[in-house]
Amino acid sequence: MAQWTLLRHACQGTPLAGARDIFVANWAPYLLCAVAVAGLLWAEYRGSRRGLWLAKPLASLAFIWAGVVAGALDTTYGQLVLVGLVLCLLGDVLLIPLERPAVFRAGVFAFLLGHVAYSAAFVTQPLDGFGLAGGAIVLAVVLGGVLSWLASSLPADMVWPVRLYMIVIGVMSTLACGVSAAGGPWAVAVGALAFTASDVSVARDRFVQHDFLNRAWGLPLYYGAQLLIASTPALI
Repeated sequence: MAQWTLLRHACQGTPLAGARDIFVANWAPYLLCAVAVAGLLWAEYRGSRRGLWLAKPLASLAFIWAGVVAGALDTTYGQLVLVGLVLCLLGDVLLIPLERPAVFRAGVFAFLLGHVAYSAAFVTQPLDGFGLAGGAIVLAVVLGGVLSWLASSLPADMVWPVRLYMIVIGVMSTLACGVSAAGGPWAVAVGALAFTASDVSVARDRFVQHDFLNRAWGLPLYYGAQLLIASTPALI
């Protein structure tokens, strides 16, 4: 990975303290995110609204920091990824309030725009036709199944927003598969697909059954996905 490359170069002719500083600078956002997600899960389990408002924005700020450390400001691809990360931070914050349907819809819209930004980033890279076709088929089947499963649970005013969201995230993940299949970093496809999977936990929690178990697996998967996507500017 690029972090190890930087560390290796730093160690060649660089004092040990300097190499250690570079190592910490590269991995600090990942460690911060892990700690914040642990705190977030504790807050969710205990029902602590104060803990939730503290830990969730902190965890999301950490993946933005990871993107900046990975060089997101240096390329068009990275800048688009960074826009997506910031929009996802906004979505994370807007999903915190309970029993606020309008705020929840605004959060979903922020995530939708985040997926559009990721898609725009992915189309700046070479795309493999077979990867696109394979990804499109698998995602169409899986997301179609998820929509059928949710159909009886969705409020009337959320049917089309959720359908549109599924289409956009399906396109984003399909493009990610095309990037990785064309020789791009595996983190692009794995991050996008993990993000898609984590959204199932959100949908189940909001529309089917509000249960800590949804967040227990969905939140670590979501933040892991964002960290993977955030790392890709250093790998492209």
